[in-house]
Amino acid sequence: MTYYGGKELAAAFRTVRKNTVQIAEDIPENKYDFKAAPDCRSVKETLAHIGASTGFQHFVHSTKVTDMRTVNFAELFQRFSAEEQKPRTKAELVAYLTSEGENFAQFLEGLPESVLAETVTMSPQGGGGTKTRFEMLLGAKEHEMHHRGQLMTIERIIGVVPHLTRQMQERMAQMQAAQQSAGPR
Repeated sequence: MTYYGGKELAAAFRTVRKNTVQIAEDIPENKYDFKAAPDCRSVKETLAHIGASTGFQHFVHSTKVTDMRTVNFAELFQRFSAEEQKPRTKAELVAYLTSEGENFAQFLEGLPESVLAETVTMSPQGGGGTKTRFEMLLGAKEHEMHHRGQLMTIERIIGVVPHLTRQMQERMAQMQAAQQSAGPR
């Protein structure tokens, strides 16, 4: 018996995606073309990339790939790149992130421990060896958190205080107010 299975993976992914959606909502649409550097993705390109990226993991694990050397990466990347490049408004990107996130979370939720424990042979470009499906699926969450960190830095650059920082500041202010109202000890 494990303590972290498909249901827990889905719950953790939903939390990550909820935070990503909040960032997408917090960034003004007129800043969606902003790039931190010329050779980086823009805000909207990063959000579209995040939205499409779970499709790769969903494909690998729903089709029960057991050897990554058999995957036609060129075809898959072309398909996911086309999905990323579809023109979308801010509202459409938020809806896309929300729906794709929930679809992936539902997929994760339905995975039994026996499937999560299966091993997949990695390609030499992916480091070789084997990984469990659980390790690979955890990578989808890690990938999103990586890009979310980039978006939080962009928020600072464009003058938006990230929501997690705002929440922490609010908790600190409440604690200080409670200490002040309690008086000296």
